[in-house]
Amino acid sequence: MKIRAGGHWLAAQWVGRHAGATALVFLHEGLGSIRQWRDFPAALAEATGLPALIYDRWGYGGSDPLEGPRPASYLIDEARIALPEVLSACGVSDPVLVGHSDGGSIALIYSASHPARAVITEAAHVFVPEKALQSIRATEQSWAELQPRLERYHGANAEGMFFGWSGAWLSPEFRGFNIEALLPQISCPVLAVLGEQDEYCPPEQLEKIAAGTGGRARTLLIPGCGHAPHRQAREATLAAMTDFLKENL
Repeated sequence: MKIRAGGHWLAAQWVGRHAGATALVFLHEGLGSIRQWRDFPAALAEATGLPALIYDRWGYGGSDPLEGPRPASYLIDEARIALPEVLSACGVSDPVLVGHSDGGSIALIYSASHPARAVITEAAHVFVPEKALQSIRATEQSWAELQPRLERYHGANAEGMFFGWSGAWLSPEFRGFNIEALLPQISCPVLAVLGEQDEYCPPEQLEKIAAGTGGRARTLLIPGCGHAPHRQAREATLAAMTDFLKENL
């Protein structure tokens, strides 16, 4: 289905039957899309009994193509402008946000100023570490290798999506991105997950979330795992998320 949010048409889909105000809402990573979540939303929906809403942000997957470079404020814009409109259009007033990387940061920003039932993040950034910038520079050098794979998911959006993401992160303006001051405003339960071998996100990100969040916060550092716990450590991640939600919903 298509929904209108943030001034653009976005691709979205439901997993399970949406019958109430509460739903899992999946927020993809900086190079992600609906399809790149694979079957994980369906697995978490089945385990928790909640329907899942998944959508492609502007410039990704089947959504409208990006127009020009992404501004350095794009994560805040997604959290404060586009996501509230997505939820309103889909009838979700009591979301459980599940965000990966960029999507995790968006979930934290949103929940600092809007009600949420719970927040789960994977590899969320609350500040910009040099480690992430180094990895993004290396990823840019691999564009020719990544292009065919990303085009499978993003089609004609792939190049604009990729360089819109990397260009925003590597811009001088983005160096000042820091949402630590927002964390005390988050009152809902938070689970923050991170792979111990994450090439973008150091463990200090988990520590900042645990220390700064206003509500109950739980962290999970997964040994031998990189940037995508829901793929690289699927069963451990699914079990942790399921247990967290059963305890807090």
